[in-house]
Amino acid sequence: MTVPVEPRSEHPLRILHLEDDPHDVEIVRDTLEADGVGFEARNVCTRGEFTAALEGGDVELILSDFALPTFDGLSALEIARRLAPDVPFIFVSGRLGEEAAIDAVRQGATDYVLKQRLSRLVPAVRRAVSEMEQARRRREVEEALRRTEEQLRHTQKMEAVGRLAGGVAHDFNNILTAIMGYGELLLARLEPSDPNRLDVEEIQQAAKRAASLTRQLLAFSRHQVLEPRVLDLRGVIGEMDNMLRRIIGADIDLKTLPSAELGCVRVDPGQIQQVLLNLVVNARDAMPEGGKLTIETANLELHDAYARDHIGVTPGPYVMLAVSDTGCGMDADTKSRIFEPFFTTKEGGKGTGLGLSMVYGIAQQSGGHVEVYSEPGKGSTFKVFLPRVEADHESGESRVLVGPPARGSETVLLVDDDVQVRSVIRESLRLNGYTVLEAGDGVGALRFFDDDGSAIDLVVCDVIMPEMSGPEFVDRISVTHPDTRVLFISGFTVGAVVHRGVLRPGVNFLLKPFTPEILLRKVREALQQPRRMAA
Repeated sequence: MTVPVEPRSEHPLRILHLEDDPHDVEIVRDTLEADGVGFEARNVCTRGEFTAALEGGDVELILSDFALPTFDGLSALEIARRLAPDVPFIFVSGRLGEEAAIDAVRQGATDYVLKQRLSRLVPAVRRAVSEMEQARRRREVEEALRRTEEQLRHTQKMEAVGRLAGGVAHDFNNILTAIMGYGELLLARLEPSDPNRLDVEEIQQAAKRAASLTRQLLAFSRHQVLEPRVLDLRGVIGEMDNMLRRIIGADIDLKTLPSAELGCVRVDPGQIQQVLLNLVVNARDAMPEGGKLTIETANLELHDAYARDHIGVTPGPYVMLAVSDTGCGMDADTKSRIFEPFFTTKEGGKGTGLGLSMVYGIAQQSGGHVEVYSEPGKGSTFKVFLPRVEADHESGESRVLVGPPARGSETVLLVDDDVQVRSVIRESLRLNGYTVLEAGDGVGALRFFDDDGSAIDLVVCDVIMPEMSGPEFVDRISVTHPDTRVLFISGFTVGAVVHRGVLRPGVNFLLKPFTPEILLRKVREALQQPRRMAA
């Protein structure tokens, strides 16, 4: 891998000259100037002055006599290697025997020049500076490689955790679909005065909380189904302002700094609200004694150099959403783990550890990037970078459905490999007037089309199933029955919904977990569409 480095800026070479003889100091300076070396030299002659100059840190080359009245060159070399190990050290001495010179080089000296042969001084200086520059460039390359390898390891770890989280969420969504479905069916059978209703309602509330956790896991693993729109983040922040102020409390001073000319982003409105809410809640919890919280937006460009240092980032125009606090801050170890699911520094029962992982996942799925700056005791800043897009005049609001879903009399073929999910869907549909045929996989479902596929008004089909996936099953039946209506359902969308192209325009899709009411509305919506292949 080639990592470009910047050449050393052209400035006078900063030399520290350890020499007690003013005449020799002048001779050395004249020699350097005569050969066109641009430099700034500081002359010292005692241990204290030499040590103080090195501790100041503004030294690029050391020239040192070998013997001084109260000090000696080898002691100076030892101090230099300890305080400034990368700075070249050249002995310039009038009496330096061959044995002493070799010993000095062994102990770390870069070179040695006799005062009687100062013609070697400038070549020695230029060689030492060149070697120093090469060493600096090697260190920069090594550091860049180290950062890249570190980011690659972190990215691979996050991808592995994401795959695990997505798989867990998929299984949980099947279970929750059954729990929520049977709970709603049971509530429908109980009288309003039945004391058992409270227990069932508690079960429903617990299931909804669990469903919320799985949505956060899906967001982290970038498997959540998003409905992106072109938005101006200033509008999102303005709409949430009152709610955010109530959440943080009166002891935190909230200030918003929207950019006067802000570009648009293409994101899911609900998800970007969740990002902002999670970041604000995280900032609030970092300031238990109160403090200052700043929400800022700006247009910026992420250049090639930034992209090289941040794996997965594409250079280009972005909109930044930044949330800063004056709270407790984080150390490096905590900062390296904050986006991992279930990692939290809060006390037990005060956080799931999914808030920031959800922020990470939503930003990644939206084509963006999250960066955090933090130091212990100095607060934190979370920057969410989202790709900037052209403004779009989208309009229209989601229609709110009220009242019970309409009953039906059509025939529905239900295809799902999960027995409990299939059971609750079957009961929900039958109780609302539908005739239900069912199969546990695509292979078994094909026989219904071999018998009389024209009698089937709608196929409700899981996306991921053994032997034959939902999309593969639909492709098979489309050959002989291209007008079949289809409603896909799934608890896990990676490779099924996105990669398989299931969510093309006109395709009906319902994400698990869902309640019978939501299912019935979606079934009715699919049945009201013209008979045509929806996959």
